[in-house]
Amino acid sequence: MLNISGIHEGFVLDHIKPGMSLQLYHDLKLDQLDCTVAIIKNAKSSKMGKKDILKVECSIEALNLDILGFIDHNITVNVIKDDKIFEKKELHLPKQVKNVISCKNPRCITSIEQELDQIFILTDEEKQIYRCKYCDEKYRSSSKKSLR
Repeated sequence: MLNISGIHEGFVLDHIKPGMSLQLYHDLKLDQLDCTVAIIKNAKSSKMGKKDILKVECSIEALNLDILGFIDHNITVNVIKDDKIFEKKELHLPKQVKNVISCKNPRCITSIEQELDQIFILTDEEKQIYRCKYCDEKYRSSSKKSLR
């Protein structure tokens, strides 16, 4: 039996699709933070069969919930304070994502103006479709595996 100790203050990302925790680790830029991170892959789950879990010991402010909601809004976010679950945050698809994905349209202004923010707007919540704010190019990725 694997034993990963609890965390005093931080957050636990639960119900991550199996095999996605390392990609999530990089997309959330946890590799750039000076904090303790436990990556648990392929844990048994009665709800999902298998799942990944990320345990992070650092301030919840370090976590970009918009990026997380964009990647997978079904992930459970448990905020930990004083060794106990303090709050459960519900994720939603963000109405707008900024500098998370890049426009692939070579004629888009963001291809010419490199310092311009890459902004995508949620245009169809049911189908989870995002479009570039500047050229209306549709973001094409059903898995959202790799950002930027």
